[in-house]
Amino acid sequence: MKGTALWTGNFTRYFLARTVSVFGDAMLIVASALAVGHHYGATGVGLVLAAFSIPFLASILFGGVFADRIGARPLMLGADLVRLVAQGSVAAAFFLGTPALWLLLVCSAVHGAASAAFQPGVNGMVPLVATDLHRANATIKVSQSIAQLLGPATAGVVFGLLGAGPLYATDAATFAVSAACLAGLRLGAMPPPDTATSPLRDLAAGWHEFRSRTWIWSVILVWVVYGVLLFGPLIPLGSVLISGRLGAPAYGWTESGLAAGAIAGGLLALRLRPHRPLAAGAVAMFGYGLLPLAIALHAPLTLLLTAAAANGAAWSFWSVMWQTSVQTHVPPEMLNRITSYEVFGSDGSLPIGQALAGPVAALVGAEAVLGFSVGVSVLGCVALLLIPAVRALQRSEPHVPAADTRVSP
Repeated sequence: MKGTALWTGNFTRYFLARTVSVFGDAMLIVASALAVGHHYGATGVGLVLAAFSIPFLASILFGGVFADRIGARPLMLGADLVRLVAQGSVAAAFFLGTPALWLLLVCSAVHGAASAAFQPGVNGMVPLVATDLHRANATIKVSQSIAQLLGPATAGVVFGLLGAGPLYATDAATFAVSAACLAGLRLGAMPPPDTATSPLRDLAAGWHEFRSRTWIWSVILVWVVYGVLLFGPLIPLGSVLISGRLGAPAYGWTESGLAAGAIAGGLLALRLRPHRPLAAGAVAMFGYGLLPLAIALHAPLTLLLTAAAANGAAWSFWSVMWQTSVQTHVPPEMLNRITSYEVFGSDGSLPIGQALAGPVAALVGAEAVLGFSVGVSVLGCVALLLIPAVRALQRSEPHVPAADTRVSP
């Protein structure tokens, strides 16, 4: 596999689509915080973000069903076009004045539902555009980490210089570029959907496949706990503690440290191909808890940035190991549905952790909450290594070759 050409025409287009799309997603949070917050305050920002999250979680499972029925590419392409219209509408409203809150909420909800149609196909598309899935996932992860580093900074600069309208217009343009790249993919004809089954039966079949694989549901179960007790509290409490003690620029530097670590983790995954990828990823994830530990202990900025880099590297390395394992061990006809259950489980608990972080911190202290998160992080990694199905899962090759292996000129 190492000698297989990666940069085929299809992979190059998909690589650009994913990179630009992640760049737009990275801009979105900052766009909401700056543009919406300027007119409607923190309450407005919270409502707009909730308007995105609720339709996303409500639709994600059916996004996987329809991606398996009609193919991931047309669903992702349609989702990009819908998001282009939604964000373009917000941009036009800001150009014309101050948009009504209801318009922002509606467009955010449409954006969330479209993202639910887009996300399940992210995993399923990689085997269609690359034969070396490990290298493809690592390469995409590095580019996404760079996009996540540059996206928020770009959003801040555009808003500061040009205002909310150009900011949302730039975000909308990223979906146009992604759609153009997806439309340019040269994939073989998709088999016609099985009309003998209904979407509900397909959903049930996906659930059966999901729960029949112990290594998948075990990891997602750990991630559900992480969402409430680790991932959820880290951002709201970390931002308050870091900026309150070291100033707002220090939190920005911490985010940059995370992104730099994620780039390094992706590059490391690009070179390493462990025989037991999830076991290696679980070992790497021990580094994730260093950031909440450093924040809780009021570490100086240098140690804080080091911990942030370790956190980002751990997450990036794990992500490559996980995505490649799912893509190579799950049958192609089930991949999008399995991914939708994965996203639903891992993302569904995150808002709970974010909502509970503040009230619990008010009772016991933010440092105590993050200290508890460190313990949960370590116990989660230990649990992954103690589960035989996770620890023993071996590297596998793709089920099918990519549709296009021609090298781009």
